[in-house]
Amino acid sequence: MLRSFFIYLSKAGWAKKIVTGWSLAWRMASRFVAGETLEKAINVVRQLNSRGINATLDQLGEHTTTPEEARQATQGILETLDAIEKSGVCSNVSIKLTQIGLALDKSLCAENLAAILERAKSYKNFVRIDMEDSPVTQVTLDLLYEMRRRGYTEVGIVIQSYLYRSEKDIQRLAEGGISVRLCKGAYKEPAEVAFPKKKDVDANYDKLAAALIDGSLKLGAPRLRQGCRVPPLPGLATHDAKRIVFAKNYAQKVNLPKDAMEFQMLNGIRRDLQEQLAAEGYPVRIYVPFGTQWYPYFMRRLAERPANVWFMASNFFRK
Repeated sequence: MLRSFFIYLSKAGWAKKIVTGWSLAWRMASRFVAGETLEKAINVVRQLNSRGINATLDQLGEHTTTPEEARQATQGILETLDAIEKSGVCSNVSIKLTQIGLALDKSLCAENLAAILERAKSYKNFVRIDMEDSPVTQVTLDLLYEMRRRGYTEVGIVIQSYLYRSEKDIQRLAEGGISVRLCKGAYKEPAEVAFPKKKDVDANYDKLAAALIDGSLKLGAPRLRQGCRVPPLPGLATHDAKRIVFAKNYAQKVNLPKDAMEFQMLNGIRRDLQEQLAAEGYPVRIYVPFGTQWYPYFMRRLAERPANVWFMASNFFRK
């Protein structure tokens, strides 16, 4: 019920008008959102870089409703890549396909995606395609493989450990040498497609993390490349200390070098853990969202997992 309530709020214009007028709401959101402008986002990345931590920039927005909106979103992502190159910061970009037209026209989305990947290729940068809810999982993977066939190799994907299908998806991706950000998944999914119990999601996360590490070893354990922009093949996105300990122990057991695996976290959450991992010699990359669409993003973060209401509030006061 609480989850549905936050989803409703994320789409309610009246709620947006009220909540965005509260200074406390932005104070909370600004801990996790870099700001409304690209300039502010670049400054946040510089601060992360000064602590030895890399970033991935995400221009907030998804589910565009017209081709023009999709093209405008694409232009914003191109400008983000331009800004990264101009500033020299250690960052790549993350994108959502529904933001660049997936729900409107697959061919339009493919056109926009190719333009983004071409720009990234010219800068020797990397693009991560975020995974959204299960109805678009297959088409998202299809477009990834299509772009790889076109010769765009510096593009990766996100896989969610709560989906039953993820083990097979990881196997194919690992064999293809495709960089994967592994997360647990936070959309509300039916039991027909996703593990309903947290313990099963956690167990599958460890299993898939091990599979990514094994896959990397088979391909020679590619390290962080292009200075700091192209990540290793396994990208482990979690704030769960138990999952992190498992991955570190397993990697050590099979002799995967530290710089052949990357830990990824959300901006503003567990800064202590971010710095600890970086100090231990692991590449760390922070997901840095920015843009004027912070309100729906913030509400959806709460909707995806109601426990985040307390989690985010408690982390606001934690360094």
